[in-house]
Amino acid sequence: MIHFVVHDEHDSVGVVVVEGVKSGQRLTGWIMDQDKQIRVSAQNDIPIGHKLAIKKLKADDTVIKYGTDIGRTVAPIKVGEHAHVHNIKTKRW
Repeated sequence: MIHFVVHDEHDSVGVVVVEGVKSGQRLTGWIMDQDKQIRVSAQNDIPIGHKLAIKKLKADDTVIKYGTDIGRTVAPIKVGEHAHVHNIKTKRW
């Protein structure tokens, strides 16, 4: 079962595509461009459509989703951690 999708192996986050991801759950992700799977343990409950980190990110790191810069981290984010507005902000402001 695929729990999250990633566009490219160079992305730093994936998007959860199933309901009910719980902290501690072992997740399978599909990296679309390379057609391969990765495994990550969820560090938080993560709603469908939200992001999770697939790489360790430091504060002020650039976040890449679907090959595009979507902002910067405002706090460190661990692999498998929920990545959303509480720890990612736009670079515009």
